[in-house]
Amino acid sequence: MLVSMSLIPIGDSAGKLLSNVYGISVWFIAWTRFLFGLIAVIIFVSLKPSANSLRYKTTFLDYRVWLRGIFIVCGISAILTSLQTEPIANVFAAFFIGPIVSYLGAAVVLKEKLTYTRSTLLGIGFFGVLLVVKPGLGESTGIYYALLAGIFYGCFLVMNRLLATTSAPSTLLVSQLAIGSLILLPLGIQNYPDIFVDEALLVCTLVLISALGSAMGNLLLLFATQLTSASALAPLIYFQLIAATVLGLTIFGEQPDGYTWIGILIVLISGVASVVLPSTLEKPKQ
Repeated sequence: MLVSMSLIPIGDSAGKLLSNVYGISVWFIAWTRFLFGLIAVIIFVSLKPSANSLRYKTTFLDYRVWLRGIFIVCGISAILTSLQTEPIANVFAAFFIGPIVSYLGAAVVLKEKLTYTRSTLLGIGFFGVLLVVKPGLGESTGIYYALLAGIFYGCFLVMNRLLATTSAPSTLLVSQLAIGSLILLPLGIQNYPDIFVDEALLVCTLVLISALGSAMGNLLLLFATQLTSASALAPLIYFQLIAATVLGLTIFGEQPDGYTWIGILIVLISGVASVVLPSTLEKPKQ
C-alpha cells in the first residue's frame, strides 16, 4: 500500500517534468497515461477474454461506468494542468478535498448516514485545504484546478461505491482506463509532440513513468485490498501527501510556505483521524 501511494505522485512528478521542462501537452500526457496504463493492467492482471468477454460487455453497457470514466478523465486532466504552475505538495493537499466530496456525495446519492465525528474531522481537513489554496489572496489559478481535480475524484469515489456490487475491481479498473483512452484519443493525437532526437529517449521514459506510476499504483492498491481490509488500508491513502511533499522538495526544490505546511499537516492528521477515530468510537462493546 505504501509503494502504491508513492507510485501515484511519482507518476504525477514525471507528468510535471514533461509539461514544464519539455513542453509536452497535458492532453498527450493524460492520454498516454490511460493508454499505457490499460496495456499494463491487461498484462499484469492476466485477463482471459474468453471467460470475461460477457462481463466486460455488460459493464460497458452501464451508463454509470461511463460517467465514472468521465469523472476520472476530468480529474486526471485537471491535476496535470494544476501541476504546470503549482508545487506538487500544494496540488496534492488541495486534491484531498476529494474525500470530503465523496463523504457528502455518498450521503446524497447512496443515503449513507453522516456522523458528527467524521463530519467535524473532515470540516477541519477542509480548513487545512483552505490554508493551502489561500482563496482570494493572489494565488495562481493553477491551484483551483487541483481543487477541481479533487471534486471530480470525489465524484469518482462515489461512483466506485455505487458500482462496487455490480462489477469486480479489476473490471472497473480496465473500464476506466479504456474509457479514458477512448475519450482522450482525439486530443492526444492532435497534441502529439515534436521531440528532438537527443531528447526522445528521456521523454519516452518520462511518459512511461507517468503512465505506469499511476497504473501500477492503482493495481497495487487493488492487490492490497484483496489481502487486507479496506478499513486498515484507508489511513495509508494519505501517505500520498507525504510522498508528494518529499518529491517536490527533492526533484523540484519546492519549499512550501508556513501556511502551506500547516495546511498539509492539518489535512494529513484530520484525514487519518476521520478514517480511524469514527470506526473506533462506533465499534460495539465486547
